[in-house]
Amino acid sequence: MNAAQRLLKYIRVYTTSDETSSAVPTAKREFDLANQLAEEMRQLGIDHVRVTDMCYVYGEIPATAGKEQVPTLGLIAHMDTAPDFNGEGVNPQIIEQYDGGDVSLGNSGRVLSPREFPHLEKLKGKTLITTDGATLLGADDKAGIAEILTACERLIQEKRPHGRICIGFTPDEEVGSGADHFDIQGFGADFAYTVDGGDSSEISYENFYAAGAVLTIHGFNVHPGDAKNTMLNASLIAMEANSMLPAAETPAHTDGREGFFHLCEMSGTVEQAKLSYIIRDHSKEHFEIRKDMMQKIAEILNEKYGAGTVQAEITDQYENMLSYIKPYPQLVENARKAMRALGVVPCELPIRGGTDGAKLSVSGLPCPNLGTGGHAFHGPYEHITAEDMELSTKIILGILSQFADSATA
Repeated sequence: MNAAQRLLKYIRVYTTSDETSSAVPTAKREFDLANQLAEEMRQLGIDHVRVTDMCYVYGEIPATAGKEQVPTLGLIAHMDTAPDFNGEGVNPQIIEQYDGGDVSLGNSGRVLSPREFPHLEKLKGKTLITTDGATLLGADDKAGIAEILTACERLIQEKRPHGRICIGFTPDEEVGSGADHFDIQGFGADFAYTVDGGDSSEISYENFYAAGAVLTIHGFNVHPGDAKNTMLNASLIAMEANSMLPAAETPAHTDGREGFFHLCEMSGTVEQAKLSYIIRDHSKEHFEIRKDMMQKIAEILNEKYGAGTVQAEITDQYENMLSYIKPYPQLVENARKAMRALGVVPCELPIRGGTDGAKLSVSGLPCPNLGTGGHAFHGPYEHITAEDMELSTKIILGILSQFADSATA
């Protein structure tokens, strides 16, 4: 079975995580795919397969004879899909010999077009897999799972030399808690790769510093006819608070290593209003400045409207993995070599987001991120090609071979 065939099987399993839940996993439905994957792993001949009570799936492949001293490598992907868009009832469209032009997404009225996604022209002639416009696709990150298991299947069947390999599939990555209960010690890898990126050529070893921020505004409500010099309209103060942030530092105005403030949700009445943000930056210094700015806004508004009017709650979410990857240059170099051997020019870009690998790296498991071949994640325009999934699978196998063949790995 190839990676695209596996993906088409996995995406029909509803695994959207629940950002409103504090349970682990956040949605019991995540066990449906976990148990399915565990059974498939056993059938492939992967050893010590287990599903934990928190919905983590683990397994391992022992080293081949003579390769016992090769560092143990982990391969990690996540099972849940993003709560940003409907993930239930995925009905993919498969377009062979894609012509590089517009694709109507079912009867939704949505069109996947090179006007918005210029890279589509480079996918011409490939087998394109899209949504029908009513759901996301789920290639993030079921494509990563499919590529890992396809690589494992070939490794076992073709008896390729390799060191010990550990496989891990996590829940709840999309709500920021996928690595929170990952058993690094029990997993047993020296290093790992998450397979959770975009283009197959990607090697990512730098990501955002991340925090969440909530501004809660307390107003004072009286009859509007008698409100002069008395009413405090919490919704208006919330609008004022947001206007104090730099207007050009939002996701829609930034790229590369530029950070941002992202207003994710807002609600309000005269009595109370709430603004929920995520704060992101690749620079630790700038990240701290952004958090301080949010606190300063609360202080200024409290001076203007009275103590306790605005409460700022800021919570760190994850760190930049860069400093944790740098001491192990072989992780990136072996990925580069594997790509070049396949005629791929490595694309080394900072992740404008995070992965399980960010938290795992900080916790002691250095873990750069590889591409899956997917694009436009978290929405109805998500798409991927069978050929790029095959390429990502070959890159994984190439990395395993680079470690196995390197006497100094």
